[in-house]
Parts: sequence; structure tokens; C-alpha cells
Amino acid sequence: MQTFRRGQPLAHATLITPAELAARFSDPAWLVADCRFELGKPDAGIQAWRTGHVPGAIYVDLERDLSAPVTATTGRHPLPVIEDFAATLSRIGVSDRTQVVCYDGGSGAYAARLWWMLRYMGHEAAAVLDGGFAAWVEEGRPVSSRPVARVPSRFVARPRPEMLIDAAGVARALARGELLVDVRGAERFAGAVEPLDTVAGHVPGAINLPYLENIDERGRFLPPAALAERWRRRTGNTDGRAAICMCGSGVTACQQLLALEAAGIAGARLYAGSWSEWIRDPARPVARGA
Repeated sequence: MQTFRRGQPLAHATLITPAELAARFSDPAWLVADCRFELGKPDAGIQAWRTGHVPGAIYVDLERDLSAPVTATTGRHPLPVIEDFAATLSRIGVSDRTQVVCYDGGSGAYAARLWWMLRYMGHEAAAVLDGGFAAWVEEGRPVSSRPVARVPSRFVARPRPEMLIDAAGVARALARGELLVDVRGAERFAGAVEPLDTVAGHVPGAINLPYLENIDERGRFLPPAALAERWRRRTGNTDGRAAICMCGSGVTACQQLLALEAAGIAGARLYAGSWSEWIRDPARPVARGA
């Protein structure tokens, strides 16, 4: 999918193939962001980047660059304030004319967090490398371990609050009969296991649609028609406009939002605090079971 926005040239706005990136990764108007990360191993991503990355790719860290500090009321990966994230984008060299390509290890979840945040800030010239670094290497593309420096730019934020919803908004939306989709694995959704948060279960009224089902065994996203059919069959939702996506901490839900955009279903919102924020307030209800 390609689109125009904010006076940009024709932009890649959802998924991009390794071949498409290989043709342009040395273009100074393109910025490649390595978003590899491992929960529980916060230094694994930067170490992987140092070992080898797409030539010219800068490292963007989930917890240092794409999240604010955790507080007593937030989830595990709260969104940074607008001004702080705009400063981060300026520091790494994103301007109105920059095409950003994000990648991670393969599932698209961490890369999609940056993709969604750029769109939220009003920058739609952002795409995720389909299949991630694994696909890049599998195709025999060049890999570098050299340090990378970008010339700082000036990013002007134009936030889109309609893309975001908070816990109170989720409760009101459910009362109105709107769709809440939790993309965590089925066992976590049911409350059978909970490896990361202090309470197991899900928000009452949510349905489960695991984000890993959006990709095939090689880590590539399913074709747009298949993504759309899966969404509509499992949710009964036809256009996404009244839908809300959540996960454990607002990261993997972005992969589902990317899948929806790739499938031509626009308008779904992110509950950024997600399950780890929901359970901070013991007055909020919890459900268990499939």
C-alpha cells in the first residue's frame, strides 16, 4: 500500500519486501530502523544490531526510545509524551520527507510499534520489512556491523488522538457494544498462564485473535485478502472503525493494526496501556477462560 501525506512523495505505508528495501536502503531520504528486542533480555536487541544489521540501519530501542518510564498506574510500555518522542525522531534524523522502514527479528511486533507511533505522530511514510531481518538474511542481502550515524533533523509532530484510547474509553466502548480484540496468545488470554504480568486473564467482553496468526511459518504476513478474511470471520467486524486492539503492554497489538492496514481495513484504535495497565486498578473487572 502506498499513500501521500504531509507533502511527502509517494510513500511505502504498510509492508515492504526485502527486494524493495534493497533497491533504496542507501538513499539518504530513507531511514532504516532496527527494532529487534527481547522481553526479559533488554540488551539482546542492541547486541544483535552490533553483530549484524541492514547496512545503514540505526538501532531503536523499545524501552529507551519507544516507551516512557513505568509508573504505578501505567502498563509495562507506556507511550512517551509527544514532545519527547518528537525529540527522539529529530535526533535520529526523521523529517517530513523521510521514508522510514522498520524491522525486527521477524514477527513484525516490535517494528510495528515504531510504525504505529510514527503514524500517530502524523508521519505515514513508514513501513515494516515483511519477514524482518530473518527475511533479509534469508535472501542473501548484505549485512553490516559498522556503526551508523544520522544527521539530526527537525520533526514536527501532528498527533492523531483518534488512533488511541485509554482504559476509561475502553470501558465506555465495551458498554456501547464496540469490539475489543486482545492479540495475546490463547493461553494468556484465558488466564491459564501469565509469564509477564501479576494478574492472569482478560478484559471482560474482549475476544482473542493471536497476532502470530497474521504471519506464516516463515514470518511473512499473510496476503491482504487472507488477513481481511481472518479478521472478519473471527470478529464479525467488517470495517475496523469501531474496533480496539490491545495486548499485554501495547506493543504486539500494533502488529495487528499493521495487518489491518495492510488488509485495507482502517480505523481501528490502540489501547496502549493494554492488559498490564488494566490490572493496575483492582476495581477493573477481570475475566478468565476462553
